[in-house]
Amino acid sequence: MSQFSESESEESTPLLKGDVDSDEAAYKSRWRSIRVMYFTMFLSSVGFTIVITSIWPFLQRIDTTADASFLGWVVAAYSLGQMVASPLFGLWSNHRPRREPLVCSIFINVAANIYYSYVYLPTSENKYHMLMSRAFVGFGAGNVAVVRSYVAGATSLQERTSAMANMSACQALGFILGPALQAGLSVIGETGWILDFVRLQLNMYTAPALLAACFGIVNILLVVLVLREHRVDDHGKQIRAINYIAEERLSVSLDVEGDIDQVAVVTSNVLFFIILFIFAVFETISTPLSMDMFAWTRTQGVLYNGIILACIGFESILVFLAVKVISKRFGDRPVLLGGLIIIFCGFFILLPWGNTYPKIQWADIRNSSRPSQEVIVETLAVSNSSVEATGCPAEQAWCLYTPAINLAQYLTSDFLIGVGYPACNVMSYTLYSKILGPKPQGVYMGWLTASGSGARTLGPVFVSQVYTLLGPRWAFSLICGIVLAATVLLGAMYKRLIAFSVRHGVIQE
Repeated sequence: MSQFSESESEESTPLLKGDVDSDEAAYKSRWRSIRVMYFTMFLSSVGFTIVITSIWPFLQRIDTTADASFLGWVVAAYSLGQMVASPLFGLWSNHRPRREPLVCSIFINVAANIYYSYVYLPTSENKYHMLMSRAFVGFGAGNVAVVRSYVAGATSLQERTSAMANMSACQALGFILGPALQAGLSVIGETGWILDFVRLQLNMYTAPALLAACFGIVNILLVVLVLREHRVDDHGKQIRAINYIAEERLSVSLDVEGDIDQVAVVTSNVLFFIILFIFAVFETISTPLSMDMFAWTRTQGVLYNGIILACIGFESILVFLAVKVISKRFGDRPVLLGGLIIIFCGFFILLPWGNTYPKIQWADIRNSSRPSQEVIVETLAVSNSSVEATGCPAEQAWCLYTPAINLAQYLTSDFLIGVGYPACNVMSYTLYSKILGPKPQGVYMGWLTASGSGARTLGPVFVSQVYTLLGPRWAFSLICGIVLAATVLLGAMYKRLIAFSVRHGVIQE
């Protein structure tokens, strides 16, 4: 056990001490820079999740014409922007110092979060302003491709899984902190304070976006002051980063020759797409589903789902720590396969069963045993009051005949998805970086991020349309089918998903 701990401690003792970063200053600088990348990934996650549970109630507040279908487009806009930006930033980072695309992207993210905080100001079409602001936030988050390519290039093959797991843990920590901050800021309320000198309504909806903008400014300072270019090959030998001095070749030639397995690359992209698609469905539908099934108010939906997502994020950190040990013993591919199976179980449990039906806005029409005239009088009384309507909207026809999902199902599903998704996430792009080998990965990582962003674009649109028209039974059944398809694909391509150096016989698996 002590031998294992020493080999995994990249924070304190260099791996392959005689060959990797023999210069102590270079070693420390390399890991300082990697930690900046961890922090950048953390803030990217915070920037997305800090408003995710409040988008739906905020959208309803600023524009009454917005429905659940449009919510899907708003959530997808972030990923659409990221999908467009990722290959561009990845290409940029292959030929120029990574500091340039990072600073540019984070600045865009800061400006977009400020824009989001003012989407209530226009007198009409507010929902489209929210759509555009989220698209620009996503465009700024295209730097994830740069972050992943940097970490992949700055770590040896032996360090890679541990570093990727650390980065995923930072992403999960952002996933925790984002909803937790949103839940904490919900005490400000929907009214909050009005700052006349900047025409700002500081409330539970705008404060999180402004906080994300402040985090972005801190991130820019760290990138400018701390980040340095470092690159090592699969064996851990320090080499000159080709994007550090554009006209200069590598000072140490790579001793691994051969082509990248393009079939494995495409397979990895497809699997990553499916994994991100599945989780995008889950995070998009959680607030509307819980408000429909449990008759939660807008404030309750934001608070409770923020707490649940924060718990899932904490659970994910534990999973990432476990993955570092389990993958060392069993390999990356078995962990990926196990994660897919757990995700399938999570969505299967979420299917509606039983004969209890959700409460219908404005009154529980289906299950009421009182005379219809009494129900109608109560319905009119509630609709004419200032009480917020809760329950499953009657215009969603499936609410009248689809059994309700109970809270135990919802929480159990959350727990299982919180185990399966992080395991699949870290293993998919760890495998991908190993498949690519020691060559520059900026563009390839850009395409991987773009495939994930495409999933985050289509997932919310898919689930919002299917959920609104057909209900949770159809939506989650289709997801179960997609997970099964991913499992079959992984099984068929299992032997090809191996590291570049292993494939060419340089390093034994």
